[in-house]
Amino acid sequence: MGEFVRVLAASDLPPGKATEALVDGRPVALFNVGGVFHALSNRCVHRGGPLGQGVLDGATVVCPWHAWTYDVTTGISSVNPDLKVARYETKVEGGDVFVRVE
Repeated sequence: MGEFVRVLAASDLPPGKATEALVDGRPVALFNVGGVFHALSNRCVHRGGPLGQGVLDGATVVCPWHAWTYDVTTGISSVNPDLKVARYETKVEGGDVFVRVE
């Protein structure tokens, strides 16, 4: 089982925003939805677009390349529930956000 890795200070990612990070060599998209942090693979299943550069609308991220959408709480496509991106566990400790990739 992977270890939690510090990604950033929670204050560096305001609610309603997304960012990108590498966690144990994996590209991760990190989202702040109302103060709750979620992490997904940073690669859209359509053409590999960077989800961490997408627009966050509530708990839905819109891929910046072709507008595919995903629920950041589950990683499931909003259009086709058979499609999903990997979701990673997050936690906040001491004001920092940590992510564990498997």
